[in-house]
Amino acid sequence: MNRLRLLSSIAALALCGSALAQQPAPQPAPAAQPAMEQLTPEQRAALAKQDADMGQAALQVMQLVDGNRIGEVWDGASAAMKQMVNRDEFIKQVTIDRNRLGAVASRAAPEVSRSLFRAGQQVPEGLYINVRSATRFANSAEPVRELVSFRLDEDRVWRVSGYSLR
Repeated sequence: MNRLRLLSSIAALALCGSALAQQPAPQPAPAAQPAMEQLTPEQRAALAKQDADMGQAALQVMQLVDGNRIGEVWDGASAAMKQMVNRDEFIKQVTIDRNRLGAVASRAAPEVSRSLFRAGQQVPEGLYINVRSATRFANSAEPVRELVSFRLDEDRVWRVSGYSLR
């Protein structure tokens, strides 16, 4: 199976009940994201499905944050994220940010991107999927970029690796 085919077979994060649960990704990650024009129609369709699945997973993470269930996000997060920030600090910072902005008024459709980080960069090495949404909050005149990042962990499972507002 070639590297392009591998990208199309990465599984999406699944959320189970009120806590985060994951499904393993069946294939190893490629070294880089191929250009869309190099993909077959089947591979493009698989990427579109993955984008939709990851967008839905990110929305569920955002809704956990909306419901002040921030600890559940951290509980199901990647070990890489847990090494960078402890549970209490994550909950504290997200709570401060969200309280400052107020209630969610609306969210735009999610935008999905992929990144590959190598050793020595600011974040742990690995393949990431980032889901952004322009979100309007009660206390902000302009939309805020709400970002949920997922990391493909060593056990081939996508897990939350970050949540931020800018």
